[in-house]
Formats: sequence, C-alpha cells, structure tokens
Amino acid sequence: MSNNNTVAYKLGNSLYLNVTNRCSNDCVFCIKKTNKGIGYDLTLSEEPSLQSLLNAVGDPLGYDEIVFCGYGEPLTRIELVIAASKELKRLGAKSIRINTNGQANLIHGKNVVPELAGLVDVVSISLNAQNATAYGELSQPLKVNPEEAFEAVLEFARECKKHIPRVVLSVVKWPGVDIAACGRIADDLGVDFRVREYMGNG
Repeated sequence: MSNNNTVAYKLGNSLYLNVTNRCSNDCVFCIKKTNKGIGYDLTLSEEPSLQSLLNAVGDPLGYDEIVFCGYGEPLTRIELVIAASKELKRLGAKSIRINTNGQANLIHGKNVVPELAGLVDVVSISLNAQNATAYGELSQPLKVNPEEAFEAVLEFARECKKHIPRVVLSVVKWPGVDIAACGRIADDLGVDFRVREYMGNG
C-alpha cells in the first residue's frame, strides 16, 4: 500500500488514521528503510487538517476502533489527535487507540497523558528493546540519547497506566531483542504485551 494521499485505511474492522510523516525515531525495521518493513508506505504529501481527517473517517460507528498511527509519530500532532478524538467520541466512536513510540512527553516537554484521559481507550507503545543500549541500536532516537529516550518510554507507559483503560507494550522480533525480558518489563508495569513479526528483508 503506497499512496501519498492516504489519510485513512481499513484493516479488519479497524480504521487507521495517518496523520504525519514526522517521527522522533529512525527505527531500523521501519518501512522507510526496507522494502517490506514494519508498517505501510504511507508518506503524506501534506499533513491532513482536522476537517480532512474527519471527512476521511466518515461515520465512526462503522468501525470497531479508530487508530491513530501514521507513517510517523501521531502524538507529534497531539492537538489534532485530541480534537479529532473529541469529535469522534461525540459521533459515537466505539474505541480509540493510539500507536505511539512513547516519546510524546519528550517531544512536547511536558506530561501530555492527562490530556488523553477520557478520549483514548487503548495506547500501544513501541518498547522495541529490553534496555537503553538495545533501544538505541534499534530505535535510533534522533534528538536525545538512548538512555533518556528509553526511560521516557517507560515513564510514558507508567503515566498511561494511570489514565488510559488499556496500555500495551510492543516489540518486534529482531536480532538482539530479548522478548522474555521485554515481557517482564510489561509485567512489572502492569500492562499488556504484544510481539510483532517482522515481515521485511532487513
């Protein structure tokens, strides 16, 4: 799937919203780096406005969930995510999920999680690795050192646990990733855990 005008796309009975190309990581398994990386090639020619995003959704009642994901980090545009979530909930959206790298508080310089309370039902956070060293090698944060980024992801998960009904940490099967150790981190935080299969050629 590659379309620089793709703002919304359906997988199963979930509708995924593509809101930005911008990201604070440069993950080695991203679709940007391989022909068949994790995700879909959804490079946007321009970021959608709130109205164009809502137009792309149409009636949210037709979907089991609405997912903010995107080619980049959706919480880079947290104001848009909040405004759209409010309107989608008003229109009857059953569930709203955010797929995020967990660095929103670093990006915005404050704890943004309380702003999502009551709007977001599920947050899926890309943990990606069992420690800061492995996180740096895989996620390659662009503006902070791996230690700061990794701790920020864990702290973001802790904050989400306070405000969001369901929190999931995810990892991709990749050389050097200790799946069991990542699972223990999720257990320690009291959140769900998901392992994603890598389908690319890296």
